[in-house]
Amino acid sequence: MATALKQPSAAELARAEVEAYLALNQKKSLLRFITCGSVDDGKSTLIGRLLYDSKMLFEDQLEALGSDSRKVGTQGENLDFALLVDGLAAEREQGITIDVAYRFFATDKRKFIVADTPGHEQYTRNMVTGASTADLAVILIDARKGVLTQTRRHSYLVKLIGIRNVVLAINKMDLVGYDESVFDRIVGDYAAFAGDAGIETFTAIPVSGLSGDNVTTRSSAMGWYQGPTLLDHLETVPVRSRTAGNEPFRMPVQWVNRPNQDFRGYAGTVASGRIRVGDEISVLPAGRRSTVARIVTFAGDLAEASAGQSVTLTLADEVDCSRGDVIASLDAAAEPAGSLDATLVWMADEAMVPQRSYWLKVGTQTLSASVTRVQRVVDVNTMQQSGASTLGLNGIGDVELELDRQVAAALYTENRQLGGFILIDKVSNATVAAGMIKGFRRGGGKLAQEQGGIVWVSGEGRAAYARTAHERLQALGRPSFVLDEPALRELGAAPTVAREVAKLMSAAGVHVFVTVDVPTGEAHPGKHVNADEAQDESSDDWVI
Repeated sequence: MATALKQPSAAELARAEVEAYLALNQKKSLLRFITCGSVDDGKSTLIGRLLYDSKMLFEDQLEALGSDSRKVGTQGENLDFALLVDGLAAEREQGITIDVAYRFFATDKRKFIVADTPGHEQYTRNMVTGASTADLAVILIDARKGVLTQTRRHSYLVKLIGIRNVVLAINKMDLVGYDESVFDRIVGDYAAFAGDAGIETFTAIPVSGLSGDNVTTRSSAMGWYQGPTLLDHLETVPVRSRTAGNEPFRMPVQWVNRPNQDFRGYAGTVASGRIRVGDEISVLPAGRRSTVARIVTFAGDLAEASAGQSVTLTLADEVDCSRGDVIASLDAAAEPAGSLDATLVWMADEAMVPQRSYWLKVGTQTLSASVTRVQRVVDVNTMQQSGASTLGLNGIGDVELELDRQVAAALYTENRQLGGFILIDKVSNATVAAGMIKGFRRGGGKLAQEQGGIVWVSGEGRAAYARTAHERLQALGRPSFVLDEPALRELGAAPTVAREVAKLMSAAGVHVFVTVDVPTGEAHPGKHVNADEAQDESSDDWVI
């Protein structure tokens, strides 16, 4: 007896088609890139053109684009592609990009996440944010204006952040009559700057984001250009895998997972390398060793995990490990550092204050840090380096940082996640700088080494001296205390035990300034200062 085969329903066919599409996209490589450059170079328009030409817009989006173009657009009756990414009211009113806009699109060959970053110098901090996760940078130049200051600034930041794939998109070629000599002149000017900035290679493409020349299809108006279109280059440029297994394993601990008394796991995202069950690891900065017992995920246990995966590791031994620590393979273990050499990009309107205590956030750990010295600053126009005592808004310089404790981190050139950091103002909680670690000073830093001290202050001006010293140390984020007779009474102690109280507080890491009268002829630990004779208050040494 023959059996009739059931025909799949329309819903089943649609579901199968969606599943096949998703499976195909899973196999495609992903390219993260940014567009940057000076204001009005056409960054948003170029991205809008890419989205439009790659057919990644739904019908309602096209209808909204047409309506918005007629209402607030700048292209008359034509579509204003910049409105696809400039969504803030202030952006549409001013015709500029303020915030970073992220968009996803895909072609038959590759998936893309693009970040449209602002061109205004005021919003350089937003550009750094967008570039921090990018694999490629498209630097736009208005063909009418050539290389500008902000073009140089963004290019130098791209180099600092470690983006090695650079596309020089010379835009608005339609406004200069598609002149080849204009293109060649700008490429020559940029090449001279790029050599000084340390940008080894770049790919120059003449485009028109508004009319689509050399964006997704080759321009008939520029027959003299024989290179790839922008989309062709984006689809074929080699991208370093983020899951490369040849790097040492590192995972910053984000959370200690303790759901019950029978389970303790350490959760985080693998920053680099691979880890397998049975591998030996070291918990940094303490250096305690153990072995991986399990690799736990929501979907079940894994035999191994690689960079980019979020996992929970359980260890064979009971070791002290908490948020901020780094679980690393033995070949990645290094002596922790309490002092760093770094490059800072200052993002706050208020200038950097040397010796002020800021929060430093690197990986999953947050600690106190202060800039002890600005080694040099860089002029992005001339690439000349000069000395300075501070950094202003958008200033770029190499600095020395002292930490309040030892840190497990990595060089930025080796690992972005563990080598990049931000500085946060302790009062406003605003991010004031982004930094990249260039080197370590092994062992404890100046702040980490200080275990507290005792200063015995005498003289008529001792109260004022002790108060000023206390305030200065507190501003540096270093605990201090003025031990005078009122303080002793509050503690319930007599002046005769001031020495013992000071020793206890010093052992706890507190700098103690003792101003009470003490018996003569007795040895007292610490430094002795006559406040009436202390003259040099410009040095930190006068207080400790």
